[in-house]
Amino acid sequence: MARLLFLMILSALPSLVVPIHNSSAGGCAIIRPPRDGGIRYRGLTQEQIRSVQILPVDYEIEYICRGNRVIVGPKVRKCLPNGTWTDMTQHSRCLLLCPRVWTSLENGRVAAKPPGPPVEGTVLHYSCHAGFILEGRNISHCTKLGKWDAPKPTCLYDRNYTGKKKLYIGALFPMSGGWPGGQACMPSAQMALDLVNNRSDILPDYELELIHYDSMCDPGEATKLLYDLLYTEPIKIVLMPGCSGVSTLVAEAARMWNLIVLSYGSSSPALSNRQRFPTFFRTHPSATLHNPTRVQLFQKWKWTRIATIQQTTEVFTSTLDDLEQRVKEAGIEISVRQSFLTDPAVAVKNLKRQDARIIVGLFYETEARKVFCEVFKEKLYGKKYVWFLIGWYADNWFKIKDPAINCTVENMTEAVEGHVTTEIVMLNPETVRGVSNMTSQEFIAALMSRLGGKNPEETGGFQEAPLAYDAVWALALALNKTVAPLKAKGRRLEDFNYNNHDITSEIYRALNTSSFEGVSGQVVFDAQGSRMAMTLIEQLQGGSYKKIGYYDSSQKNLSWFGNDVWIGAGPPADRTVVIEEYRFLSQKLFAAVSVFAGLGILLGIVCLTFNIYNGNVRYIQNSQPYLNNMTAVGCMMALAAVFPLGIDGHHVLRPQFPVVCQFRLWLLGLGFSLAYGSMFTKIWWVHTLFTKKDEKKEKKKQHLEPWKLYATVGVLLAIDFLSLMIWQIVDPLHITVEKFTKEAPKEDLDVLIQPLLEHCSSEKMNTWLGVVYGYKGLLLLLGIFLAYETKSVSTEKINDHRAVGMAIYNVAVLCLITAPVTMILSSQQDASFAFASLAIVFSAYITLVVLFVPKMRRLITRGEWQSEQQDTLKTGSSTNNNDEEKSRQLERENRELQKIIQEKEERVSALRNQLAERQALRNRRRPSTGQNQNHNAPPPSTQQDPKSLLPPPGYPNPTTDNHSLPPSFSNSSNLYPADSKMSRNHCHNSQIPLLYK
Repeated sequence: MARLLFLMILSALPSLVVPIHNSSAGGCAIIRPPRDGGIRYRGLTQEQIRSVQILPVDYEIEYICRGNRVIVGPKVRKCLPNGTWTDMTQHSRCLLLCPRVWTSLENGRVAAKPPGPPVEGTVLHYSCHAGFILEGRNISHCTKLGKWDAPKPTCLYDRNYTGKKKLYIGALFPMSGGWPGGQACMPSAQMALDLVNNRSDILPDYELELIHYDSMCDPGEATKLLYDLLYTEPIKIVLMPGCSGVSTLVAEAARMWNLIVLSYGSSSPALSNRQRFPTFFRTHPSATLHNPTRVQLFQKWKWTRIATIQQTTEVFTSTLDDLEQRVKEAGIEISVRQSFLTDPAVAVKNLKRQDARIIVGLFYETEARKVFCEVFKEKLYGKKYVWFLIGWYADNWFKIKDPAINCTVENMTEAVEGHVTTEIVMLNPETVRGVSNMTSQEFIAALMSRLGGKNPEETGGFQEAPLAYDAVWALALALNKTVAPLKAKGRRLEDFNYNNHDITSEIYRALNTSSFEGVSGQVVFDAQGSRMAMTLIEQLQGGSYKKIGYYDSSQKNLSWFGNDVWIGAGPPADRTVVIEEYRFLSQKLFAAVSVFAGLGILLGIVCLTFNIYNGNVRYIQNSQPYLNNMTAVGCMMALAAVFPLGIDGHHVLRPQFPVVCQFRLWLLGLGFSLAYGSMFTKIWWVHTLFTKKDEKKEKKKQHLEPWKLYATVGVLLAIDFLSLMIWQIVDPLHITVEKFTKEAPKEDLDVLIQPLLEHCSSEKMNTWLGVVYGYKGLLLLLGIFLAYETKSVSTEKINDHRAVGMAIYNVAVLCLITAPVTMILSSQQDASFAFASLAIVFSAYITLVVLFVPKMRRLITRGEWQSEQQDTLKTGSSTNNNDEEKSRQLERENRELQKIIQEKEERVSALRNQLAERQALRNRRRPSTGQNQNHNAPPPSTQQDPKSLLPPPGYPNPTTDNHSLPPSFSNSSNLYPADSKMSRNHCHNSQIPLLYK
């Protein structure tokens, strides 16, 4: 022994270093490395290490060992401000490591001195469990060569032992950390062990003992503790971890040691993976058990849209994935899915921005306070919102002062009011005695006694304590069930080791078929090793949780108490209610325009009747009455299109609306073709016949055949008919709905108005409109050009072409303005209808008035239709032949001329008599006055301008056209001989014009 101590002192001497001096420069002197080791200087090269003597404050060095040696003592040292290195009182040595297999003993215990890794100088003390006898030395030393100085002993079964044999359970209870569930779960598990060990009908030959550590709910810490559990005696037959993160680590590693893992406080859905965790069971149901309950509540309250916010940990991510699958099957949409790591501010703002109303929150209690502080700031609470949280928080979790948030208790209380929790039923609500012969109420009383009067709300894991209690009972019953099968195979529970798969398989089968009544309810495991249980539904009402129902997912049975309370009138809507509201045409506007259109149709009927009735009048015939009839019919069709143009969903059902669309298209298209096409035809032929060269003009004037005019209109009409027919067959019109920006109503309602407007449209509407508007536009422009070119033409064959030109100007201008404007105003139903319909009405009115009113006025004022009718009766002829019409016109003109001639002849006779009398009077006076008369100038009255004697316009000149006068009048020149002394001065000026009255 003295020799061993001497060797230890010698090995420690090289590392005993005294600082050269306290650093005046603020650093530490370089120290020597341990024997068989070295020092790693971080950030320094070999040259710098050789030259530097002082290292700066906070600089760290790390010891490294050569070969298979390990460092014993501080591995890292740090330079302190006082010029010394940390932990200088503890020596760092590089020692050989002895085989670790000596540190464990099957069915026995091994105590190492000093504790730690088995290195040089370590001493192991062996002992066997009750019922076993140690064979071999009970002590072994690790030499400086890295070997034990004695063989490893064994523990043999003592067949003469009559006492109980111990079976050890390794447990990890989180006494602190994110979820300090071990504070209540560990006492309840110990209470169950005491009851099991006192029962003579359960494991009568065995005693269960609990070996536990504090995992702090930290997987990193749990890794170290799991190592200690596995590599230190005694052998543990089962592991019992808590916390999902710790359970995930333990369950994944336990398969390598053939260990059953039974958890009391793990809810992560990921643990239900049998391929990854083949030996895992849990009395705490999976967090996914909340999801069927949540879906049931969503359906009960008729919500089809939800949002989620989660903390980015595996348990919540897996739970949310399962929820997403379940709501999808139920026809429910997750519209918003937010996550956060430590700060939920951005995630909560996104929920607000995206109009989340029904929100499922998945996070731990500490993060829940952060979330609802942000919820209060964003006003994401109240009558419009419902939050779904996990039910295993402490009852006053929102009242606990947390330095991580800047909200008051009053703020938090206001924000969390009305939220709903789903919680696994962890305490049997019924008063029944289970396998432990204890009711749930008695269990709570016994637990409170063991806790020493601690406040349950401030004791972590108090709600999960029944699960830990039933976990121990489930393990005890399963082990008890394996005794007989193992005995039949010649095996015993105390023979269990980490290499024995047979015993593990028997325990697995026993747990998998467990079914008993515990203090937490019926304990049954599903195929994935998760507990089947009921779900409790609670609601925070007035600052405290109230039970509002239970849900049994296995039976799909919802027990509802009906005491849920809402801030508003009832459960809020799952989104802002959007009310679809169709925009319809103003009925007053429609009625007013319809009146004008109706009056226009009446005017068209009057004009059409007038034109047909007076079709045999020459003036009407010269205006091509059949083309005018077409114009009147086209105007009436266009006016009739105003009615379907104003019909919308307010008047007809949605399936009937496409028919209205077709009526609009056909009436307006064919009406335009008839009205404008007939006018265009007139202008076209006038331009063709009367704007050519002079040598061809006379010939063409004589060959204006009516059928050519009708054929031109027919061609235009056929083009429109075919294009409309192709449009209707290839791409028929249907209803399209235009959506506008949502509008908020004036009332304080949680709704938005979605304005909608129905349109007649087709798949390639723009293409069709481009073709139609292009063709019609060119036709309109050509019509304007032709009307301008023929404005000075005068012809009797089409005597109203100037009026037609005016109508074409009107129609062209209105159409060219209306077409683009109505496309721009298509989203404004009133303006679009008013513009289009009034353009149709004005075009039709102006066209009818310009074409027909002048004709009516002429026939009424001049009475031409009466004389024509009389002539027709006298002649007995009703032919419309142009020659007969010319003949009648000439006969009428001849009669008028004969009457004029007769009047003139009578006047001439009277003048002759006057001249004869005056001549006789002069002859009687000539003897006495003859000489004087020869020298006198003629009187002024006789010097008349010859032009004053000319006939009125339209009558023959009596001095040049002797054939048109009677013989007596034509020979009157004999009365005035060339040498006649009679002067015309004797004729008074006032008498001469009477000749042509």
